[in-house]
Amino acid sequence: MRSTESTADIVERALSDANGILRLKPAWVAREWLPPGRRLGLPEDAYDVGERGFICERWLASTTRAHNRIGPPDEGLSHLALDGGPELTLDAAIRANGAAIMGAAYAATHTGLGRLAKIFDFAARIPFHIHPPAEQAARVGRNAKEEAYYFPAGVDMGPHPETFFGLHRWIAEDRRGDVLLPYLERWDSDLILQHAFAYRQVAEDGFHLPSGILHAPGTALTIELQEDSDTLAMFQALNAGRIISKELLFQDVSGEDRARLGEKALLEWIDWDLNGDPWFYEHRHLAPRPVPGPAQPGGEEHWIFHNSDRFSGKRLTVRPGGRFTSQERGCYSLLVWRGSGRYGGVDVAAGDFARDELLVAHARALAPLEVENTGGEDLVVIKFFGPDINPDVPRNPRRDGPAA
Repeated sequence: MRSTESTADIVERALSDANGILRLKPAWVAREWLPPGRRLGLPEDAYDVGERGFICERWLASTTRAHNRIGPPDEGLSHLALDGGPELTLDAAIRANGAAIMGAAYAATHTGLGRLAKIFDFAARIPFHIHPPAEQAARVGRNAKEEAYYFPAGVDMGPHPETFFGLHRWIAEDRRGDVLLPYLERWDSDLILQHAFAYRQVAEDGFHLPSGILHAPGTALTIELQEDSDTLAMFQALNAGRIISKELLFQDVSGEDRARLGEKALLEWIDWDLNGDPWFYEHRHLAPRPVPGPAQPGGEEHWIFHNSDRFSGKRLTVRPGGRFTSQERGCYSLLVWRGSGRYGGVDVAAGDFARDELLVAHARALAPLEVENTGGEDLVVIKFFGPDINPDVPRNPRRDGPAA
């Protein structure tokens, strides 16, 4: 770092040196309330991090801090991999020079990337929980957390590859908070799951989930794309053989609401219509959809995160020895999931933490960019986009229930 160089200058120079493509370091996140699935590619002795719990998640191109009881102050934040440079988080880089990374027009109307991508990896089902709608999240200075899942193929699905979603219609249609409240008050069981439906996790499929829907994700290794938030309320006390802290029910409830309403405060987070949607699967299921455009013999792209205006994502597959020309509408990040090759001239390889995660800045994303597979298996790359970059992303057809 030059002594007179500002953070904005560092970002500008890094983008210039790397032709608009920045490498990122992995951001590992621990959780203390579930055992790890141990499928993130770390050494076996690296998952246990003492009182912090276990490494269960990897956050990708993250500008979001993890909301954990114990942990380093930068937990969850991605760092740029700068050759011989200072430690610099992606969040700090965007705050210093968002126009260079996201484009001037986008930076003028968006304070950041607006999304969080991650891989989560648990050996037990995540407890039944909910993310607050925007107005509830704002009461504690947080964002809402709409999210979507993709279950990659070729990975062990774990012991419980099914997810509980929503509520039985008789509960949701009549707003029967009295059915749910005793479980929150007693805080001693997992029996609240009897009031939800379970859906099988199928490889290469996924689901889209707005805030306000109760859910308990299964044990499939999951690539998730969501709004930039780490907020929730647990509704299930007993999980993986132990009672989890009830503070996970209240952690994102304002002190005023907790004192005034107690456990009833969480009932105000529930979107009853969406939880009881009779067309839930049809509205929320995500199957890969081909990305329109001229066919390229070297590979193909599919939408895997769609059905939302908050974020979107693609899966790019380039065949061995093949090439694919990528051209996008704005800044995005990517994870190399399988194979090896060159991405816009940058060496990439799945499973190599120094070469599997990139950020493509706005100007570079708009220009044709060649992706080359130099290995003997398919090169599979997952692309992650923030809000308003792909306004024509596919939507699920609307049925007779709530809007998809």
